[in-house]
Amino acid sequence: MTGSNTREIKSGGEATGRLRGWRPAVTMAARNLRRNRVRTVLAVLGVSIGVLAVAALGIFGNVLALGAADAIGDIGTQVVVSPNADTGVESLSATDVAGIRRAVDDPAVGDPAVVPLYSDNGIVEGASSQTFATIYGVEEPGLAFESAEGRLPDRHRQGAIIGAGVAEDLGLGAGDTVGIAGSQQRVVAVLAETQTFSPVAPDDAVFLPESAFAADGYAQALVVSESGETAQAAADAIREEVNAREERVDLFELAAIVDEINGFFDLLSTFLLGLGGISLVVAGVSILNVMLMSTVERRQEIGVMRAVGVTRRDVLRVLLAEAGLIGAAGAAVGTALTVVLVAGLVAATPAVDTNLVIDPTNGYYLLLALGFGVGVGIVSGAYPAWKAANERPVEALRS
Repeated sequence: MTGSNTREIKSGGEATGRLRGWRPAVTMAARNLRRNRVRTVLAVLGVSIGVLAVAALGIFGNVLALGAADAIGDIGTQVVVSPNADTGVESLSATDVAGIRRAVDDPAVGDPAVVPLYSDNGIVEGASSQTFATIYGVEEPGLAFESAEGRLPDRHRQGAIIGAGVAEDLGLGAGDTVGIAGSQQRVVAVLAETQTFSPVAPDDAVFLPESAFAADGYAQALVVSESGETAQAAADAIREEVNAREERVDLFELAAIVDEINGFFDLLSTFLLGLGGISLVVAGVSILNVMLMSTVERRQEIGVMRAVGVTRRDVLRVLLAEAGLIGAAGAAVGTALTVVLVAGLVAATPAVDTNLVIDPTNGYYLLLALGFGVGVGIVSGAYPAWKAANERPVEALRS
């Protein structure tokens, strides 16, 4: 910088004019960094590793959370209401079901569907094989389930609806005949395979009309809402209505489980980001060391600049621009390496769903790491720049 840069600042007025503003400061900063290529490359490499760690760990944590949310699916929208055996209630009566429907019949709750279920277990027989399955009695199956074959009746009066797992095990389809507890039933529909956990496990169940059961009450009631928030509101309303005088029912809120799982993955993502942040802190110390060494080596050069009229603000701009360029270059390289690394892992791991990796929320971690990289460079260079800009020109020239 002493040779070429001092020729650019022959007089105080010319220097002040040419360095005023950020553009000439950035130009001079880039030239200074090129003069010390090895040191600059090492500093950029440190920032790149830190940015790579933050972005990659953040994306990995987010992909895990998205995968868990995809696997859990819509279970948070369901509430299972069961009789409270601790208080001697063995089944849900028609009055209990009416109370549940009355409790959720509120616009604030979202008017969810209430599907009461009889329940039993038994052997289900196909043409050449048999399996053990849960047998439910349901009147309105379409409120809670979807069919893959056949049509779900609005009111289930006759025939059997079988789950996807039972249909596969026994080789059955809509229109076939199935033996259930010694009686022959025509299969009116085969349910679509559930992609997520369901409290009634419909894949391994058979659904008959309520008239097939002689039980005095229902085994449970399934409350199906549109969202986790409305499901929680429905659960609260049921407690207030049905359990007003005594604890007649137990409620299993799947939304609470989903909240706990989401909380765990939020903690995991924060922990992973913290690990990546440590790498960025190390990179920041590296930039601080580089800038301090640079200002010490260039004391006379900076003194000459000050002596010919370059202001403290101009010196500060140049040195901050150097630190910012190191941070920006490292952030850009680290972000590019993150994209390559994630793409490589996806290619090498077919089990990873590509849609989870290219989810737009992952872009947040790339931007976060990019911003951190630039910020670390500027913050790390702030003290050396301030120190150099405020040094007296006379003392700098004497050294």
